[in-house]
Amino acid sequence: MKLKVIALVVAIALLEACSQVPLTGRSQLSLVDEGQMLSLAQSSYTDFLKENKVVSSTNKDAAYVKKVGNNLIEAVKTFMNQKGYGDQIKDYKWEVNLVESKELNAWCMPGGKIVVYTGILPVAKDEAGLATVMGHEIAHAIARHGAERMSQQMAMEYGAAIGSAATSKNAQYQSVFNQLYGVGAPIVMLKYGRNQESEADRLGLTFMAIAGYDPNKAIDFWQRMSTSSQGQQKPPEWLSTHPSDETRIAGIQKYLPEALEYYKKK
Repeated sequence: MKLKVIALVVAIALLEACSQVPLTGRSQLSLVDEGQMLSLAQSSYTDFLKENKVVSSTNKDAAYVKKVGNNLIEAVKTFMNQKGYGDQIKDYKWEVNLVESKELNAWCMPGGKIVVYTGILPVAKDEAGLATVMGHEIAHAIARHGAERMSQQMAMEYGAAIGSAATSKNAQYQSVFNQLYGVGAPIVMLKYGRNQESEADRLGLTFMAIAGYDPNKAIDFWQRMSTSSQGQQKPPEWLSTHPSDETRIAGIQKYLPEALEYYKKK
C-alpha cells in the first residue's frame, strides 16, 4: 500500500513539474528553481573565465564573435517576446567571450553565458557558420536543457518527491550541476541527450534565420564539422549523447522549411 502511495505522489509530482519548450511544444521535466540555476551558471562561468585565456575584446576575432553573438541574442529576444515567452529570459544577463583553445567547441550556460573556442573559428568559416554553432548552443539554454537534465538526474537519484525538496539544498544542487556541466575540467562538456541536441538544432536554425543568417548554411557547417573530426574515434550513435553526422544533417534538412519562414536577408 505504501509503495502505491509513493508511486502516486511521484506521478503527481512529475505531472505538475512539466513545462513546455518554446517552438517545439515538447513537455519537459522541470524540478529545479530557475533563479538558483542562473546563480550557479554565473558562478561557474566566472570561475571558467578566470581559469582560461579569454581573448581581449579589442581583438578582431573576439569582436567578430561578439557581433554574431549579439545578433543572435537580439533574434532570441524578438522570438521569445513574439511567442509570449519573454518572461523566461527576463533575468538573463547575456555575455559572449572568445577563449583560446584548439578544441572545436562552443557552449552557452543558463542565463546566456556564452563561450566560443578559437579552434572552431576556421571550421565556422564565416558569420553564417558561426551563427549555426552559436545558435545551436544558445538554443540549449533557451530550451532549459540544463535544468531538464538536472531534473532527470534528481528524479533518478532521489525520487521525484525527494528531488523537489532537494532543489532547495544548495550543496546537492551544486553537485548535480557540476556533474552535468563538468565545470572545472579543462574543457566544459555540456552533457545533453540526442533528443535535446536535435531540438537545439531546430531552435538554432530559427534563431539564425531571425538574425539574418541563411539557415541553409547550417548544412555546410555541419558537413565541415564532420570532415574536421574525421580520424577521431566516435562511439556508435546509440551509445552517444549526440546524433551521428548523417542523422543531424537529415534533421536539419527536415527543419529548414520552418526556419526559412523566419529568414529575411539583411
